[in-house]
Amino acid sequence: MTRIAQEDLADSLARAFQFVSHHHPPDFVRALRRALAAETHAPARAAIEQLLVNSRLSALGRRPVCQDTGVGQVFLRVGCGVRFFRRDGASPWSLQAMADEGVRRAYRDPVNPLRATMVSDPLGRRLNTRDNTPAVVHCEIVEGDALEVLVVAKGGGGDVKARFATLEPSDSVADWVIAQLPGMGAGWCPPGTLGIGIGGTPEQAMLLAKLSLFDPIDMDLLQARGARNAEEALRLQVCERANALGIGAQGLGGTSAVLDVKLRTAPCHAATIPVALVPNCAAARYVRFTLDGSGPARIEEPSSDLWDGIADRFDMPGAVRVDLDRLGADAVRQWRIGQTLLLSGRVLTARDAAHKRLVDLLARGEPLPVDLRGRVVYYVGPVDAVGDEAVGPAGPTTATRMDRFVEPLMAQAGLLAMIGKAERGPDAIAAIARHGGAYLSATGGAAYLLSRAIRAARVLAFEDLGMEAIHEFELVDFPVTVAVDSRGRTIHAFMQVS
Repeated sequence: MTRIAQEDLADSLARAFQFVSHHHPPDFVRALRRALAAETHAPARAAIEQLLVNSRLSALGRRPVCQDTGVGQVFLRVGCGVRFFRRDGASPWSLQAMADEGVRRAYRDPVNPLRATMVSDPLGRRLNTRDNTPAVVHCEIVEGDALEVLVVAKGGGGDVKARFATLEPSDSVADWVIAQLPGMGAGWCPPGTLGIGIGGTPEQAMLLAKLSLFDPIDMDLLQARGARNAEEALRLQVCERANALGIGAQGLGGTSAVLDVKLRTAPCHAATIPVALVPNCAAARYVRFTLDGSGPARIEEPSSDLWDGIADRFDMPGAVRVDLDRLGADAVRQWRIGQTLLLSGRVLTARDAAHKRLVDLLARGEPLPVDLRGRVVYYVGPVDAVGDEAVGPAGPTTATRMDRFVEPLMAQAGLLAMIGKAERGPDAIAAIARHGGAYLSATGGAAYLLSRAIRAARVLAFEDLGMEAIHEFELVDFPVTVAVDSRGRTIHAFMQVS
């Protein structure tokens, strides 16, 4: 019998969620380095390099790798010989309460506050719980007398792209997976890992796919030795075919969208093949620990050698420097897709809620609280600042959510250009071309690096929206890639893949 103090589990979870906010798993960093070495497409190389610089800076600065600090997910394997108790003699917590306590402490940490993501009442008022609770808890009772814990902070960009289907036994799983990828777009922030769950029931397949993401990255070893069974053959086939689509890092093209394909299976009904697909993004965040009753877990930090040779800033020879305070339509018309720009000057911020308010004001013929004429808007909701930071980690959010607002803001308010992540839909691209604007892609998953290019910030409107308020940022050499130019050409070639 192993007695484990519930306070030790809550404390361990808090430490783990803090740790994964600023540390990538070592196997992921090594896989990124291999992808950089192999990539020849310049925009994709620039994105991967930013991710590596961001990884190093986040670990050193102990600040989040991504502004979307994720949903707190806790996977417990509880040995039959484990008994929980409270040190203070109080009534025992439930597993959910223990997990919530750990999440609450981690996300409210004053030294490294994390952005709260969870909302209650999903079909009603959708109020933010403000401490990222409740955690998502999965528990399995197993043999033994130890407690094994997997802690995951999973951002919305990856899970929102999850897919499920029930195939027939004669169908090709590989064909189905490859058919999903173009439609998933780049909002899951590749390069990353694809998790595939096969078999069981629908909910079991989804859980298998999710759990497979946290198995060690070993695609390089598998490619070197070849497949030994059907599962490994499927992994190799999907990885090769996925990267051949040309989606690439951040959807910018190239050969490195998928770093690994992971797979877990379970027995299933003879008439079906349940298949689930879940991607893990460039903000891969998870850690494992075991409790044996001797106290809280000690999270081991990777050696600094992991980032040897990685710079502490991003600088790309040949990048075009742009002064946003003097930017005009003539200059925007000179931009071409694939160019790297370094932006300096003032930029506005707005996300979903602010965009809706702006468009509603236009529809009513009322004045806007900010002048958008000739301005650039950055789709971002940053983490709270600490110390002398102007803002906390401030990476881009998925641009397609703002597509419906592009035409009215460009046509009626004079908006010139936008910054976000992932592709734009055909209507947004048509509006950009119609009004001679542009869409610029910032690297999703490089939030701390990007925040260091933001030297000042102030709220201009909709302060009640918190992180979604309209801010004005002052930038110095903020890196972006021209993703849609004034002629309506897009770098996201996978949108044309059938």
